Amino acid sequence: MSEPILEIRDLRKSFDALKATDGVSLDLRPGQIHALIGPNGAGKSTLIHQIAGTLKADSGAIRFLGQDIGGLDTAARARLGLARSFQISSLAQEFSALRNVMLAVQAKAGNSFRFFRQVTSDKSLTEPAMAMLERVGLAGRAHVPAAELSHGERRQLEIAIALALSPKAFLFDEPMAGMGPESSKKLTTFLDGLRHEAPMLLVEHDMDAVFALADRISVLVYGRIIASGTVDEIRSDSEVRRAYLGEAA
Repeated sequence: MSEPILEIRDLRKSFDALKATDGVSLDLRPGQIHALIGPNGAGKSTLIHQIAGTLKADSGAIRFLGQDIGGLDTAARARLGLARSFQISSLAQEFSALRNVMLAVQAKAGNSFRFFRQVTSDKSLTEPAMAMLERVGLAGRAHVPAAELSHGERRQLEIAIALALSPKAFLFDEPMAGMGPESSKKLTTFLDGLRHEAPMLLVEHDMDAVFALADRISVLVYGRIIASGTVDEIRSDSEVRRAYLGEAA
């Protein structure tokens, strides 16, 4: 079996008496889509925040590409290749789609944004940024401000930004949120094609997408993983059906 790209070991995070992450351990391996599911308030987004570096864990270990990244900030983790798409859009709304991706290209290169206005015509930024927009189907919307894009287009733009970071792994936090059935189906197909570029940890409520994409599923309830396995194993797990899928055991 291949070595994990991402390893989480006994991660814990509490907010006063609430155990938001309670001893979570999981792996993400090359070529894999590992879905993380659970009811609202289960701690899924809190876990993603800890992995991405926007929230510090109380204890436990996070290893990425064999390196302990627990002490690194979000930007340093992104430079290593840990790319995140947010549940709530984090785009620069006043910037065009192209400029948003150019910022990611510039960040990947480790350059300052101080003189960004002077480099908007720099081909070393515009060409790779446009290539990412073409990959996600947004080339024709390159000069449209992010604020004027549709919800689905903003999700596509976030993925383009993630791709611009030359990711070694993706963290996707509910990419299907707010999408209609047709848009979700298109995004599911696109994400399926990304698995061989970089593995992904996928938080998602759309169970059709989860069952179509996931190689492995972990179920988080009240901060703890109550089950982890293949799609068939999770579907047949009586505790999961009671706790999350809403079926009788």
